[in-house]
Amino acid sequence: MISAPAMTLMVAVFVASIVETVEALTIVLAMGLTRSWKSALVGAGSALFALGLVTAAIMLMLDQFMDQIQTVESLLQLIIGVLLTIFGMQWLRKAILRYAGLKAIHDEELIFERERQAALSANREERMGLDWFAFVVSFKGVFLEGVEVVFIVITFGLAAMTDRVAPMENAIFLAAMAALIGAVLVAIVGVVAHKPLSRVPENTMKFAVGLLLSTFGVYWCVEGLGFFHPESQSLNWPTGTWALPLIFVAWLVVSITTIVILKPMAQKKSVANTLSSRP
Repeated sequence: MISAPAMTLMVAVFVASIVETVEALTIVLAMGLTRSWKSALVGAGSALFALGLVTAAIMLMLDQFMDQIQTVESLLQLIIGVLLTIFGMQWLRKAILRYAGLKAIHDEELIFERERQAALSANREERMGLDWFAFVVSFKGVFLEGVEVVFIVITFGLAAMTDRVAPMENAIFLAAMAALIGAVLVAIVGVVAHKPLSRVPENTMKFAVGLLLSTFGVYWCVEGLGFFHPESQSLNWPTGTWALPLIFVAWLVVSITTIVILKPMAQKKSVANTLSSRP
């Protein structure tokens, strides 16, 4: 039986995986359609292989030191909580600025066109029978987006494994499966559509993931503060896991309030730019 927090974790990882895979797919499509499908696919495949090696190395290291990690459970929760909060706030910051009008809305078609123009203007250089530009750009795009998913999978999984209320031994596996399902779904749709997935509500999904990451980050940060207790025991929220929806609502209220406050600034900036552009 999967607990509610574990299900929430899987949903967060699933959505994050979709967002990152959509961005990686846009880059690979631009390189494939403009330069060379072979080079783009080899680059993407090499990036996935490298991600697999990195993930395997991290998992082996965690397996070796899991017993020691569990003895400092509160410290692990504190570290994971801080990392997730920072990571989540970065996603929230971008989403808030976009909704307020201070940052351009993420547009996959626009990104695709920008990548396509860069591919068209780049010099042709072949190495090992591959268009090196298409290979490198595809590799970097898939690898960098994939690293974020790996980070979310491992941190969420570790936190769920060490949770005092409802620990899960297979949390990393479940998180990895959620990420894999999201990536495979996007890849299938991308292959069928053969174009950027501009209809995916990426900005809304990023906002939701940012809220979830920040929520769990604060939850585990507070629990991890028990590390500074003389007995180094994790702190317990008075409401248990019911604190999660309360924290989520708090983040949502703060985010919406910030958007409302920033919107007039964006409107003034727009007016000023319009006036300054007039002859």
